[in-house]
Amino acid sequence: MPRRLSSRTGLRLHYAAITSSGEPTTDEHNNPLMSLTGSGPEVHLDVFGTGFLASASGQILTNHHVAEPWWQNDELKEMLDQGLEPVIAEMAAYFPGIPHGIAINTERISSAADVAIVKGNISGLGIKQVALAEGRRSAISGGPVVLLGYPTALNAILARAGAETLQSIATATKGDPKQVMDELARRNLIRPVITQGHIGEVLTDKIVYDAQTTSGGSGGPLFNNEGKVIGINFAMVREFGGSNFAIPVGYGKSLLKP
Repeated sequence: MPRRLSSRTGLRLHYAAITSSGEPTTDEHNNPLMSLTGSGPEVHLDVFGTGFLASASGQILTNHHVAEPWWQNDELKEMLDQGLEPVIAEMAAYFPGIPHGIAINTERISSAADVAIVKGNISGLGIKQVALAEGRRSAISGGPVVLLGYPTALNAILARAGAETLQSIATATKGDPKQVMDELARRNLIRPVITQGHIGEVLTDKIVYDAQTTSGGSGGPLFNNEGKVIGINFAMVREFGGSNFAIPVGYGKSLLKP
């Protein structure tokens, strides 16, 4: 999902210049040099996350910080404070078994939690929506859970492909993330990582559980033992794998209502 950065004057952020090998020029700390008047390519940031189909009309539940990666992002805060504002250049969803990406747009963002709805045209694709749990008793401390998602994004998907396949994809795409995703979809290689665990605690605004995940898994569905989504994965404690967090699915269901 590429994003670009532009200034409030309408100028777009570019790399200052490109070396003879095609790489951006850098400073003494090896950071790329960027400028609103640079002669290099426009600056794009490729961001990945997880989501799941929550309605037959093509509504996909995910996190606010997946739909708008600059939201509460400390790494981008310095640039945004200098007057730059991010713009979504392109956003696409990929589903297992579907040989191409689906263009999506942000439909609604929650004001109460890190939840958002993005939407795309899934007509005729045969993608089934997941079942959402009903009531607070659907998530119980100590109960088993299953988490689906794409932690580490492309890395985890590519890691499960053979060496020959990796070389073929690299040759065909020259490493461009969008082309890599398209090629993975065409080859039916997009499959989520599945982890299992148990609920540690159920709070009003979060579910604490120990099924493993990491960056890229944000927005993934957390299922209970009935196969229904009870939460939307949104955060983790990097130093301790026993505490990951999901937003109760009720926050997402409230966005689905007309």
